[in-house]
Amino acid sequence: MSFAEAFRMAVQGVLVNRLRSVLTMLGITIGVAAVIILVAVGHGSAVAVQQRIENLGTNVVTIMPGFSFGRGSGTVQSSFTQLTLKDVKALQDPSAAPDIKSVTPVVNGSVTATFGSASYSPNQFVGTTPSYEEARKSPVEAGTFVTADEEAQHARVVVLGQTVVSNLFGSQNPLGQTVKLNGISFVVIGVLTAKGTNGFQDQDDIAIAPLSTTQDLITGVTGGLSQIVIEAKSSGQVDAAEAEATSILTPKHSSNGVANFRVLNQASLLQTTASTNHVFTVLLAAVAAISLLVGGIGVMNIMLVTVTERTREIGIRKALGARRSDILGQFLSEAVLLSIFGGVAGVAAGLVGSRFKIVGVQPAVELYSVLLALCVGVAVGLFFGIYPANRAAALRPIEALRYE
Repeated sequence: MSFAEAFRMAVQGVLVNRLRSVLTMLGITIGVAAVIILVAVGHGSAVAVQQRIENLGTNVVTIMPGFSFGRGSGTVQSSFTQLTLKDVKALQDPSAAPDIKSVTPVVNGSVTATFGSASYSPNQFVGTTPSYEEARKSPVEAGTFVTADEEAQHARVVVLGQTVVSNLFGSQNPLGQTVKLNGISFVVIGVLTAKGTNGFQDQDDIAIAPLSTTQDLITGVTGGLSQIVIEAKSSGQVDAAEAEATSILTPKHSSNGVANFRVLNQASLLQTTASTNHVFTVLLAAVAAISLLVGGIGVMNIMLVTVTERTREIGIRKALGARRSDILGQFLSEAVLLSIFGGVAGVAAGLVGSRFKIVGVQPAVELYSVLLALCVGVAVGLFFGIYPANRAAALRPIEALRYE
């Protein structure tokens, strides 16, 4: 029997019991769609996290003050460090740190901003220098960022994030307006480009002022720096920049040889996050693959029923000269056909479902997941169709003809 004849008979077999065939294909459809959607959710989550980290700069190392613990005179002693502008100057030495591009001191404070009758407290208030704009990927959408002259002159100027602007000014243009921060007048010189949330906080809920002004009027100069942001010359020099910064700061900020400051390497964080998300995506795909297994069992179940129902037909065909391979090809083709139809419908459902946000994540479809899900769906149908097809092909003509 030719392939065309086997295909024709398989189509007839599928169409004879349309409802049963549709329900059988539904198992494969759900499995294929689940694989595509869940892999897309995992990949979309990874892309979102990666973008958030990249928004903070992938060639950035952040130094933060911290505690260290050690033993002295028989007791446990703790030591806390304060980062200062002297540390910033030491890190800016190109001979000691050739892989460092820029060093940005940062202080964090808390302010209440008022404009007219509107009042708002930004989630972040940052005092820093001009290099912060590039290091932290915080460009302005309108106006200008803090300049070196404004920093040197202790100018009372401020750059606002989009969230702060909308809460204070509404639809008004904030540039050139005077706002009061803790009752002190500041002129708005710039509005930052929107960055959205990073998963933990609103990155647009921020106000930035010159470091000198912030220390004079908001935080004071005795509290030290909240952090030092180090930008490496390239993403490939981040580890070297971290090592240079650590070697420069450790002699001044250590207790019993243990550094009492913390280092956050954005590149390492990005790699760790990518690895974690890959494991998460594989786990989601494995869970979804169970649906494909269940769908395959459904195909096997229906094909066994079909073989039982058509036993006399098989006997008649064998009596008329049909070979074992003809019967095997007929029922195997029917099982594969159900899987192909179910797989194609599953791909369509998966692509449509991936257009909608799921638990706040915008799925990102991967081509390999579509092809893999479709191929596995067809393979599952083929695998689970072999036993029923073999059973049909093995029937003896005389026994099949006697079957009632």
